[in-house]
Amino acid sequence: MSRSPLGTRLRRALTGSVVTAAAGVLAAGLFIAPGATPRAEDGPPTEVRAQISTVASATNPATPGDFTGYGFDQCLAPSQAAMDAWLEHSPYLAVGIYISGNSRFCRDQPNLTPAWVATQLAKGWRLLPITLGPQSTCVGRFPRYGAKIDPTIVNGDAAAARAQGVTEADTAVNAAGALGIVPGSTLWYDLEGWSNYKDATCRESALAFLSGWTQRVHDHGYVSGVYSSAGSGMKILDDARKQGRADVVLPDRIWIARWDGQANTSTTYIAEDGWRPGNRMKQYRGGHDETWGGVTINIDSNFLELGAGLTAAPETHCGGVPVDFPAYTKLKPGTTDKARVKALKCLLSERGAYAGKAKGKYNKSLVAAVRAWQGANGLKQKDTWSKKNWKRLFAGGARPVLKFGSTGPAVRDLQRALNTSIKGLALPVDGVYARATENAVKRFQKTKKLGKSGVANTATWAALAR
Repeated sequence: MSRSPLGTRLRRALTGSVVTAAAGVLAAGLFIAPGATPRAEDGPPTEVRAQISTVASATNPATPGDFTGYGFDQCLAPSQAAMDAWLEHSPYLAVGIYISGNSRFCRDQPNLTPAWVATQLAKGWRLLPITLGPQSTCVGRFPRYGAKIDPTIVNGDAAAARAQGVTEADTAVNAAGALGIVPGSTLWYDLEGWSNYKDATCRESALAFLSGWTQRVHDHGYVSGVYSSAGSGMKILDDARKQGRADVVLPDRIWIARWDGQANTSTTYIAEDGWRPGNRMKQYRGGHDETWGGVTINIDSNFLELGAGLTAAPETHCGGVPVDFPAYTKLKPGTTDKARVKALKCLLSERGAYAGKAKGKYNKSLVAAVRAWQGANGLKQKDTWSKKNWKRLFAGGARPVLKFGSTGPAVRDLQRALNTSIKGLALPVDGVYARATENAVKRFQKTKKLGKSGVANTATWAALAR
């Protein structure tokens, strides 16, 4: 986005190395050259596309959903090896992908397939499908391929531009459906910036085009998003919003391009009350190289505040037994710590390791369950339940990669495991991976010599379980 044809990103694309990796990765053949698959906008035949969409709708979630956190975008959708490396090591959990539009430089997307989309969504990535089609005639470096927004205005009506927006939305929805990006997802139109937002012809034709886009995206059951420069496309949309213009259909969400280095969703170009809460993201840094897990990609960096944001659904256990404590202590027969004994019985029963009621006595049935669980987990069998047992219990289940912006039950287990591992931590167990959890992960990683990425990756989970 906002890419100069002479910029670093485009030069790398021209040489076939937008995504570069360590020599060993390249030698293993994990980089796939452009041109290996058809273009996304071509898609499969209608009947096949319908089947793909039906199957995908049963498995793929709408994207990006509720999310507050970091994302990146680049020209080519990265290979699976690159995506996996960045999931494990980078702070990013959202990725922009170009799915349609004749003004895209990277029309051929060798990695972008229904299987790729389904895989990323299953792994926890949030996808941001982007269309880069007709552009304002005021955008000097566009159109790359002859695509421009029709500037014709008759009796104050830019009907031709509006019709173009409708057509572009149909194309984008067609591409999204072919990839398994389901209704309810946000589709983003990339309207590149220009210098003079006051030019009436460019302003009104752009607003008409985006109105057609948004209305048609809604007709198909998707959410409308628009990306543009803070000082042009975003400015004219916000002015139309403040003026209450009935002839402009505003997008549901905005993606602000403002390279100020601030990872937030604010800019002085538009009012703070617009598209809040939960409908803003900002591209705060332009094209640059970042290396994570040995894989280098030239990206733009983004911060997202979409939907409900950093919240997690409430969680109950065994009909209301409390299982969260500032610390998890050693338990043994005869203990008077009834609250933690109840919690232990409850948690073991949820894992199929205890069949009794969650009461507060450390009885013979609990001893048997404790010894059985220890044996099944390769631990020395004892009558006592140690802090190490608590830690293994919390870190021994599902271990998805978690990072800033993650929410849900796995985050709660991570927080419990950290409270068990770090003396005096007392991290709130709220299921939200915010700064406090990120800092606790960094602290734990430092003690285990795992670096300080703040990402609860495979190595971090393994260390917690040990």
